[in-house]
Formats: sequence, C-alpha cells, structure tokens
Amino acid sequence: MKNVLSKITLFLVAAVFVISSLGVQPVSAASNPFKDVSSSDEEILYLWNKGLINGVSKTAYGSEQAVTREQAATLIGRARNVNGTPRKTKFADVDPSRYSSGYIQSAVEKGYITGNSDGTFRPYDTMTRGEMAFLLSRAFNYTHTGDVFFSDLKADSHPASLYTAVNKIATAGVSNGTGTGTYSPNNKLIREEFAIFLARALSSTFKVSYKNVTIDNLNVTVNSLNVRTGPSTGYRAIGKLNTGAAFQVFGYNGSWAYGKSGNTTGYVSSTFLGKAAPATANNRFITLDPGHGAQDPGAVANGLREKDINLDVSKRVEAKLKAKGIKVYMTRTTDVFHSLDARVDKGVASGSNAFLSIHTNAASAAASGSETFYSASVGNDSKQLATFIQNRLYKAMDHPNRGVKNYGFQVIRTNPLPAALVELGFVTNKYDAAKLASGTYKDRAATAIAEGIEDYYNWKAKN
Repeated sequence: MKNVLSKITLFLVAAVFVISSLGVQPVSAASNPFKDVSSSDEEILYLWNKGLINGVSKTAYGSEQAVTREQAATLIGRARNVNGTPRKTKFADVDPSRYSSGYIQSAVEKGYITGNSDGTFRPYDTMTRGEMAFLLSRAFNYTHTGDVFFSDLKADSHPASLYTAVNKIATAGVSNGTGTGTYSPNNKLIREEFAIFLARALSSTFKVSYKNVTIDNLNVTVNSLNVRTGPSTGYRAIGKLNTGAAFQVFGYNGSWAYGKSGNTTGYVSSTFLGKAAPATANNRFITLDPGHGAQDPGAVANGLREKDINLDVSKRVEAKLKAKGIKVYMTRTTDVFHSLDARVDKGVASGSNAFLSIHTNAASAAASGSETFYSASVGNDSKQLATFIQNRLYKAMDHPNRGVKNYGFQVIRTNPLPAALVELGFVTNKYDAAKLASGTYKDRAATAIAEGIEDYYNWKAKN
C-alpha cells in the first residue's frame, strides 16, 4: 500500500515514571532510543517529544507490563501540569518522600482521585481499565455522554457510575473498547494501553470515533412499534416498525434496546423483540474489505494494479467462506472508491463481528512475502484473527513469512470489531508479482485466507 492508510503506532506504552529509580538517563527528545518503537510510530514519538514518557530501560518500553496506581497518577499529573513536589498526602499508605506523593496529593486536590473508603490509596496495586476510565474522565473534565454500549457494562446513568465514566471517555474519542463490543473494565491496565489512552486524551490527532457493534440480531414481534430517541416512553418517537422487521441491537438500557432497523437508529422496548435466528447463525459473519479502488489504484508495478488484485482475491475469499456457511459482507464488489472511515462504518453497520482488509504490498524490488497486521487497541481477538490467516497464507503462497505485526493502519486502529489487514505479497518483486498475476496463486491465497478465518471462528467457539 502507498500513502493511503495512515501509519499510526500501536506499539505504545506508558512510561516508567521515575527515571532515577531505574537508572535511566533522559536522552534527546528528537531521538528514538527504543528498539521496540519504530520511527513511524507517531503516537509514542508524540508523547516522547512532550517529555512525558520514558522506558523501562534505555532501549525498551516494556509494553506488556502493568501500570500501578501511583504510576498512573504521576503520568496524568505530569500531563495536566499539576504540582508534583513530594509531600504529605491524605493517604496513610503513601510515603511522603515517594516520587509519586506530590502528584497523588495534587490529584486529590483537583478531584481526579478520591482513594478508598478505608482511607488508603494502594499505590502499588495494578490499575484496572475501569479505574483508568474514572481517572481520565475526571482529569480531562469530560462531561458529554452518548449512546454508548458495551456488552460487559450495565447501563447506569448515575454520574458516579463506572458506565458513565466509560461512556464519557468513549464519547470523547479516547476508547473504542477491547473489541466485539466489550470494554473489559476489570482487566489490568498495561503500559501499551495507557499510552494509547493518554495520546488520544492529549491530541485530537489520535482520537477515534466510537462505534457501537451489533450484539444481537432480533425481529420485531408487533405492528407499529415506536422507535424513540431515548429509553422511555417520555422520549420522542422517530419512526415505527412492524412485525418481522429486523433490528440490530447495539446495547440494552433496562427494558429498552438501542439499535438500528433500516435507516432508523434509536430505542425500542425489548419486550417486543424476538430472536431472528438461532444464535449460531450470527456467530460467523465477517466483513471483507478489498483495499483501494477507482481513482486510487494502490501499488502499481510489473503490469499489476493493487486494486484489481485485492478485489479479485476478496471475491474468491467471499465464495469460499459462503461455501463454509460463513456470512460475508463486502465493502465493495466493483471498481469503486470508499474512504477509510466509510470502510469501517460499512463493516460495523453490516452487523458483522470481524473485519479483514485485503491488500498487496510495494517496496524495494528485493522485498518479498506476506504479512498480516492487527491493532492491539481492540484486544486479543484481532491478533488471533491475523495469526490464523498469516499461518496459512505464507505457506500457500510459498514465499517468505514476514509475520504478524501490531500496527496502526486506520481501518484496523479505529475499528471496534476484531480486525486484521493482510498483505498478500509485493507487486514490486518479480517473483511475488508473477504469483499475484496467476489465477492459481490468487485462488491459493483465497483458500488460505478463508481457512484462516474459519480457524478463527473455530477458536472463538471454544473460548
């Protein structure tokens, strides 16, 4: 791909917060001393250049390490420019001489944190994703909420509820959840996730648009069912649905379901909704996104145009998946162009529960092989989808395995669904190009991708 997908890092981690405690000395803000961060990792470089983060060593970030409560308070405090001078706090379990004490006390004074009912702060405990939602919503004074739903959070309009805190950061573009409509509030917060949250909170460049995903496909069971703007009969009706109308449910608020039927999105009484089909029929439904199209040819070399290969292989994958009983939505079936945002929106609106963007690569004439990307911002399912596909693809194409990589292409970074982006091979390499021009190899690629997707759904059924 060339100059189309925005390359925004997801190799992000929050830093170690006391440099002296690790023996790590600051280096030039313009440099990048970390082996696990590339020069194109825009978010991590943004935080680094602001002087907000450092690594667990001189050469590594330690992305999978947990973030403690004192570390979170310290980094948020630095980002908000509060007084970090070590001093006595209101908490008996915070050492006044500790590097974090000033930031913790300032966070209390600013109303960012309240501590525990027993008068403790538990500075060394691991922070959870739910606790982070509270901290961010208060520190950045987020006040707006929207029609945001996560299947693992019960809707609760109380201003101090966890749901409200998560709703605020999602509405603000700081979180899109962990994939498949979940937020995972009890999961430990790791440095990778913390840095993603912080970069989004500090700069609109990195924000995401929250998109609800379908958690149920139901049918209307009565005539003239009102669709309302809110979850009670006191809200205005914006449409009516009749018996048999399909309704994609995004979430539930008490006895009301929020979702979409046709072009109408709103709340209906869940009393008048019934199952549209056996649950298994909705468990295997993927969006295929043939990259580029129309005026955007993608990579061009050796007499090949990327957009043509992408569409050809995608159609072959579609046919093979349907033969396996897996439902497919295609973002395009002809030579048309859709924006990156539109591709994601189409996939989410379809009601599918996974997303795969299909591309071919370009680089130097020597570069060869296939690789598959995922975004760590939406949890482990994306990585699993990418891994299952890649493990079959490079073998079927009989060329180098360039691996599974965490990267921030827009169609996977901003996607609330488990999403992957596959690069079939390099049109700039004469050997890869010969295969990509061959109907035999395009069919082998399609078979491998379809089998990888089937592997993913089989794995999902067991987990």
